[in-house]
Amino acid sequence: MDKQFLVQNSKTLRKHIIEMLYESKSGHPGGSLSCIDIMNYLYFEKMNITKDNYNSFDRDRFVLSKGHAAPALYSTLAEKGFFNKEELTKLRKLGAMLQGHPDSKRIPGVDVSTGSLGQGISNAVGVALGLKMDNRKGKVYVLLGDGELQEGLVWEASMCAAHYKLDNLVAIIDNNGLQIDGKNEEVMNIYPLKEKWKSFGFNVIECDGHDYAALHEAFDEKNIVEGKPTLVICKTVKGKGVSFMENQAGWHGQAPNLQQKEQALSELV
Repeated sequence: MDKQFLVQNSKTLRKHIIEMLYESKSGHPGGSLSCIDIMNYLYFEKMNITKDNYNSFDRDRFVLSKGHAAPALYSTLAEKGFFNKEELTKLRKLGAMLQGHPDSKRIPGVDVSTGSLGQGISNAVGVALGLKMDNRKGKVYVLLGDGELQEGLVWEASMCAAHYKLDNLVAIIDNNGLQIDGKNEEVMNIYPLKEKWKSFGFNVIECDGHDYAALHEAFDEKNIVEGKPTLVICKTVKGKGVSFMENQAGWHGQAPNLQQKEQALSELV
């Protein structure tokens, strides 16, 4: 693992997010910044996904179940070479390729269209089951927000994943502790996570979602348990990397103004 590259690349990806949201004047910075280290690790270190192998049945798949964090996915795909980085400046513009939520029909590199919370993991379970039935090698990685766990559909999908012994499914929780209306436990308590997911039949791993050594250990193949889907609970900070956005629920869905953009970019060096 090239930790130095990952650290520097994460700053680049965060800069893309800030610049995209400033240009669009809308979007979701908090949850995009909290999950970007996870996505950076997955796309540039772990997953077998490239522009060249995208049509292979045996490659890995990625599903952004927390679809509102689309800026994180778009910045990652652009840096991975799936489309021109100039598209990032057109986020949420009328007629542009990159809209507020990922669209698999229009955006190269997007496996599943997402937006309605809970549907991403449901689709991921279906894809993982299909790969199993066809004896394919690839794994399916699906990233959920912690507030998303308040959706009943998440638990139906998880029950299904365990029932069909989908050990090719790796679910990931971006556990930043905040959602649009405040703290998770105050809006609708989702804890304890580890115990709940274990009771649903998952192999559960916990790690620091901003520590690349910890992510590397958590996603190691030795942790995969035959016949069980895996869940990685990543403890993160909402708005990570930008001081005035960190741990602030108000930055869930608010774009920075010019002064805020400039301050954020100055911190990401």
